[in-house]
Amino acid sequence: MSGNENISCATCHHPAFGTSDGLSLGIGEGGEGLGPKRTPGEGLDRIEKRVPRNAPALWNLGAREVSILMHDGRISIGADYENGFNTPAEEWLPNGLNSLLAAQALFPLTSATEMAGGSEENEVAGAVNDRIDYGWPIVAKRVRTIPTYGAMFVESFDHISAPEEVTITEIANALAAFVGQEFRSNDSALDSHLSGDATLPAAAMNGMELFYGKANCASCHSGPLFTDHQFHALALPAFGPGRTRRFDPMVRDVGRMGESDRLEDAYRFRTPSLRNIALTAPYGHNGAYPTLAAMLRHHADPEQTRASWQRTDAALTPVPWLASIDFVVQSDRLEMARVAASASVDVPRLSEGEIADLIAFLNSLTGQAAADTAFDIPAEVPSGLPVDQP
Repeated sequence: MSGNENISCATCHHPAFGTSDGLSLGIGEGGEGLGPKRTPGEGLDRIEKRVPRNAPALWNLGAREVSILMHDGRISIGADYENGFNTPAEEWLPNGLNSLLAAQALFPLTSATEMAGGSEENEVAGAVNDRIDYGWPIVAKRVRTIPTYGAMFVESFDHISAPEEVTITEIANALAAFVGQEFRSNDSALDSHLSGDATLPAAAMNGMELFYGKANCASCHSGPLFTDHQFHALALPAFGPGRTRRFDPMVRDVGRMGESDRLEDAYRFRTPSLRNIALTAPYGHNGAYPTLAAMLRHHADPEQTRASWQRTDAALTPVPWLASIDFVVQSDRLEMARVAASASVDVPRLSEGEIADLIAFLNSLTGQAAADTAFDIPAEVPSGLPVDQP
């Protein structure tokens, strides 16, 4: 499905790394390998820039309460267009997508950094360069003309009677069905505690009291998925290429404002779900912090932790030809001041003991199946392309 047939969805969302990739900023199209060991490629095929944001985990994205996706919320359920979704494709998004997750599945295919490749490298990327939806029919034809896949779609969809009827819509709906089912997680220690089948350890119980009390975590991380699905500014240390807008005069990432064009949304990012959070390091929209303890300390004192943050805290694959831009944003005094002033979280100072108890509670949100990593990763696929294996 990728433009150059060299990267899959699982490359950046692998169960071995909590359905992420273990990196602060991913190595996308052109790289080689998996997870923290992934390299940036060589020669003409090497990556041109890092993926601008941390690869989000896939846990429970098929839940009914999820109505908005991506760190900046640029994919959401809405009535602005006949297709039923508000997305970067606007009216060009195909009709018939049966869920928000299906709509989201289409966009990595259009990203040069993630899966499409450069516009001069393959027909998919070239088509996307002309218009965002032009690449999807090419991908669909690739898939349906593989005999095994064509037959599977005919068997799986009642309205499909022949492989040539398969479009990108059926492919996206199939991907969404898989992700929604495979990465559903509701069998954590906390779930057992709430159902009366088990009792949390004392430290986790203390952490739960802090979470819903003094630490004020539940003001943003609420509900069954431990997220309010809203946007908040944590003023994380800035680095990487940023997700710049066309008219940005510098490398930066303004978060939700890039989608909403509202100044009050500057540097705000979507609240992540905390289910299986212990499996999905590093943390933050750019993966700035390698541990839960470091992320909790930042919530409680953004100014101090940002001042003490070291570049080595970021899990970045060494890429010599990108070294000059990896941290260039930190030399922009005014941008750093704007990021610092944006912090909107309200968490009191926490002792190290309280942080340890909070981590014990967060560990209780790990699902048993997710922790066992008992996922059915095929040894081979009908296309004959290599399969990502940890």
